[in-house]
Amino acid sequence: MNINLEGKHALVCGSSQGIGRACALNLAQQGASVTLFARDEARLEKTLAELPAEENQQHNFLIADFAEPELVKSVIDKHLETGERYQILINNTGGPPPGPAHKASFDEFRKGIDLHLISSHALVLALLSGMKSSHYGRIINITSTSVKQPIYGLGVSNTLRGAVANWAKTLANELGPFGITVNNVLPGATNTSRLTTIFKNKATKQHKSLDEVVYEEKSIIPLGRFGEPEEIANAVAFLASPAASYISGINLSVDGGRTSSL
Repeated sequence: MNINLEGKHALVCGSSQGIGRACALNLAQQGASVTLFARDEARLEKTLAELPAEENQQHNFLIADFAEPELVKSVIDKHLETGERYQILINNTGGPPPGPAHKASFDEFRKGIDLHLISSHALVLALLSGMKSSHYGRIINITSTSVKQPIYGLGVSNTLRGAVANWAKTLANELGPFGITVNNVLPGATNTSRLTTIFKNKATKQHKSLDEVVYEEKSIIPLGRFGEPEEIANAVAFLASPAASYISGINLSVDGGRTSSL
């Protein structure tokens, strides 16, 4: 099975921490040159220093807030003027604040759309010609299991994840003739700072201890534990590889079996 990514260039969003960082490390381990893309320069510099690099690999980073699609477009367009071309795009960013959908403001939905859909679309448009000319393209969106099963208390996130999933499926149909695959990876409960924040909020609202909430959340996962960012990254790296050349338009749950639907 060929999972070697030597000679490939990957743009990994939200890669200064959590799942995005794990993806960047994994892709670099498989031989890809990686461009990190996030808003926190200090964390980007730290992650950049941790990326494994052989003689033929060149890693770097870009800075922008994905809540500002025009800035994202400006940064990537300027970067591509150097002649850099990418074969792999990992769309990933932090989720919207928790809360029920019926209490969300217009601005919360607008900001979420910019963050998760418009910025991702801007990057696809920017990198598409490079993928076509390379005859190799992998677009992978890290979303959520809420695509299949809405998560209580994450109304805005549930809505936007569904939109991204259908956008990706549409792109898979449109870009397939160019040999470009488009897939979604759906992490379940994963050991990240966002998960801790969600559980702390839940504990406060339900007047429970954090330990009680963690116990309850683990109890509904067949494997009985939370995932690690590296486990999500393994799925992403496979889909980015030549071995996954005939997989496109799917929603791949990486959740320990928690999602009830197929």
